Amino acid sequence: MKIAFSPCPNDTFVFHAWVHQLIPGAPQLDVTYADIDITNTLASGSKGPDVVKISYAALPWVLDRYALLPCGGAMGRGCGPLVLTADKISDPTVLANKRVAVPSERSTAYLLFRLWVAQEVPGGVGEIVVMPFHEIMPAVRDKAVDAGLVIHEARFTYRNYRLSRLVDLGRWWEDDTKLPIPLGAIVARRTLDLSAIANWIRASVKHAWANPEDSRQYVMHHAQEMSYQVAQQHIKLYVNEFTENIGGLGYQAIETLLTRAHQAGLVPEVDLAKLRP
Repeated sequence: MKIAFSPCPNDTFVFHAWVHQLIPGAPQLDVTYADIDITNTLASGSKGPDVVKISYAALPWVLDRYALLPCGGAMGRGCGPLVLTADKISDPTVLANKRVAVPSERSTAYLLFRLWVAQEVPGGVGEIVVMPFHEIMPAVRDKAVDAGLVIHEARFTYRNYRLSRLVDLGRWWEDDTKLPIPLGAIVARRTLDLSAIANWIRASVKHAWANPEDSRQYVMHHAQEMSYQVAQQHIKLYVNEFTENIGGLGYQAIETLLTRAHQAGLVPEVDLAKLRP
């Protein structure tokens, strides 16, 4: 079975047991490791993987071929993207007509950013520059861009670049909606046995929680020079009860995000009935 997910610690932690054939009855996996902007593109093609990790923001473009699985993804509280600047500022209106680096234009981070800008930056920002997420903080530090939208472990490391946080978009979302933040979704081709795949993923998650040291070498091999401490923070933040089961509150968060994004003209309209099993 072909699968694609990121090399980030939360994904390698979740899928370690399945990748290493520790889940009884689960098929062997052929894994492609790629950042979320690439996996979003893989899922949008007609020959995409059987199972793939994408951003919830990319769901409207793939739901005709892929079904959202109720487990394995990234959702939670206190885990949202940040907008960073080189200088310490608190007034969001300074971003008007400025250059902002983002990791993808089909990401939850980008949707949250655009929804926040619509409220807080009259007239909007200027140029949006898409670049790999690990290049954004150096670009902000070097003032190649005026601000950067960052995700993943940048929550823990941005101070190493002497950058300042203008806004925590996760906190903004939670204050505004009282809902968790839907970040990364696991989807599978609708022609497959979706229930079986979900069961294998849940088994892999439970194995990871029960045997956290088993996955350490695998996680750190793919952690892109991240320290073990930061990798553990990353896993603790992004692998939680929503990873095991999205649940009613999680589906409400997904529906709210995609509905607001459609109303803002950022994504196509979604048949909300297709989101749930």
